[in-house]
Amino acid sequence: METQELKEMKELIRKLREYNYYYYTLDAPLVSDREYDELYDKLVLLEKKTGIILPDSPAQRVGGDVLKGFADHKHITPLLSLDKVKCKEDLTSWEARVKKLIQHPMEEEEVEYVVELKFDGLTINLTYDKGNLVQAATRGNGEVGEVILEQVKTIKSIPLTIDFKGKFEVQGEALMRLSVLEEYNKTADEPLKNARNAAAGAVRNLDPKVTAKRNLSAFFYNLGYYEGISFSTHMETIEFLKDNRIPVSPYIKKCSNMEEVIEYLTYLERSRDNLDFLIDGVVIKVNQLELRDRLGSTGKFPRWAIAYKFEALEVTTVLKQVIWNVGRTGKVTPIALFESVDIGGVTVQRATLNNWEDILRKNVAIGSRVWLRRSNDVIPEIMGRVEDNPGEHEVPIEKPSECPACGSTLVEKGPNLYCENSLSCRPQLVSRIVHFTSRDAMNIEGFSKKTAGLLFDALDLRDISDLYALEYEKLYGLEGFKEKKTQNLLDAIENSKKPALSAFIYALGIDHVGKNTARTLADRFKSLDGIMNASCEELREIQDIGDVVAQSIINFFKDKRIRQSIQNLLDKGIRPQNLESPADDAEGDLALAGKKIVLTGKLEDFTRNEAAELIEKAGGTVVSSVSRAVDYVVVGEDAGSKAQKAAQLIEEGKAPTLKIINESEFKQLLKPNLEKKYR
Repeated sequence: METQELKEMKELIRKLREYNYYYYTLDAPLVSDREYDELYDKLVLLEKKTGIILPDSPAQRVGGDVLKGFADHKHITPLLSLDKVKCKEDLTSWEARVKKLIQHPMEEEEVEYVVELKFDGLTINLTYDKGNLVQAATRGNGEVGEVILEQVKTIKSIPLTIDFKGKFEVQGEALMRLSVLEEYNKTADEPLKNARNAAAGAVRNLDPKVTAKRNLSAFFYNLGYYEGISFSTHMETIEFLKDNRIPVSPYIKKCSNMEEVIEYLTYLERSRDNLDFLIDGVVIKVNQLELRDRLGSTGKFPRWAIAYKFEALEVTTVLKQVIWNVGRTGKVTPIALFESVDIGGVTVQRATLNNWEDILRKNVAIGSRVWLRRSNDVIPEIMGRVEDNPGEHEVPIEKPSECPACGSTLVEKGPNLYCENSLSCRPQLVSRIVHFTSRDAMNIEGFSKKTAGLLFDALDLRDISDLYALEYEKLYGLEGFKEKKTQNLLDAIENSKKPALSAFIYALGIDHVGKNTARTLADRFKSLDGIMNASCEELREIQDIGDVVAQSIINFFKDKRIRQSIQNLLDKGIRPQNLESPADDAEGDLALAGKKIVLTGKLEDFTRNEAAELIEKAGGTVVSSVSRAVDYVVVGEDAGSKAQKAAQLIEEGKAPTLKIINESEFKQLLKPNLEKKYR
């Protein structure tokens, strides 16, 4: 007879399993971290008191004792490799071979395809029996792998127990999300070089506690062996995995023909930079299992599946030189130069090294071979050296003591180097002007880095307020400045004199104050004076503003030169305006009160900053990720994976209140607020 304590433990485990599933697999938390931790701690106390640890207890996921070595495991069904193609024409040829092999003398077969992501992690193979996870192994040579059960148990999205009681093997990929890798490297003594190696190193580590610290994820995509159940299509096997809460990718899609396949893989290729994990292509499979049986395999590959490879986003190259770049805040950043290398279809010659401390942590030197990663179309980043030990031809990178632009002595602040000569250091002033005039700041059209440099050199522009003293006679005749361009720039400068208060605060370039924080400050203090004279205590009371940001704001407005520069702007007629906030909305036009909105893609009539500000003025909240708690996903041009995830949640009935809307529908929702004027 079960004791009350055992019943309570089972109920706690049931709740924790449910919360884990929603948190790690659906990305839609049901409870806060604190509530989860309270239940978890209660379970651990009961386990200590009773001396019982049930097989599906989350306490098993922290990692057990260090193993002496890896045991071998023979897979029930061999894990096959896939043949590969690199161009869409080859896919058409593959389809022709498939249709020829299954051709029926009396009728033409309809072939369906399934497109899946090809993950760049470590292949793992799980065995479930009688509802329990009983074995886990690496791929190995396809027939025999290494036992990694204790390591796999630390992956929180993988269920330890399931509803189905039959025996089956399921193949998938263990991976480390890029966001997890970034957070891990912030505090790691030795930063991990890339997400793929990080996942492989974690799973194939004899100490499961190391695996647990890496916070891995996993996706599964193939049933190799199963008993007690039957399927007619691959998509049915995917639904079976979902029903048993085994994590599968939301990007699996069934296609009726090769045209649909190519259209979808083109979309995935464009969207890969928005994913939080590495992929290196897609896998196309025949959906009907009966056709797979007829197609069979060659000596090496199944004939019913093919892998389409994308351009690599990670490559290795040799570091040739390091130069030091001065930014608008005076921070001096090391930039690595190397021979031209193709990465993700783009030829690059430079990458960021972040700061001096980053150079030391990554242990790179001139002449060392390094891992290079590019994502989101930004300057690539060096992740670390390929070889652990320095080569004999390597030369250490020298730490500069003087500003490379103006020769001033550099100052160390934490891990970074700074030039404090903000009055005459050209790169700082040019960058500050470019930031000040940018679209999300003062929105002065027609301004560029080239223009800022020209004004600095030719007209001795030294203070941002000097922009508002520019004259037609002085501008006209400068390189590229004819009548139309001169007048257009002067008109744009004049039209910028009544910016939104949040845009003006953002334009000032306060360290750690981005667009969202600038909006928060404007909403809280209502005026420029209110923000400039806010106390540290008042700033810390605001959600999302901690000690570092608060002190940065205080120090910024304490600087006499900055205050004088702001006064110069005000003297030139700059009048920051505060938009009506929901609390002051006399007409009650809160069309989005209590609503959560995700913005994705490029909007035609609004910047992302403007759209977010309008949402907040209408009482809504802008959130960054799609979940069942979101009310609207606003989709613009070239929308990425967020639109795809929203559609998936709606299709699966997991988000009954979620709506996907375009820009026109978004403007209709905000119609009353769009008619509002600045005060």
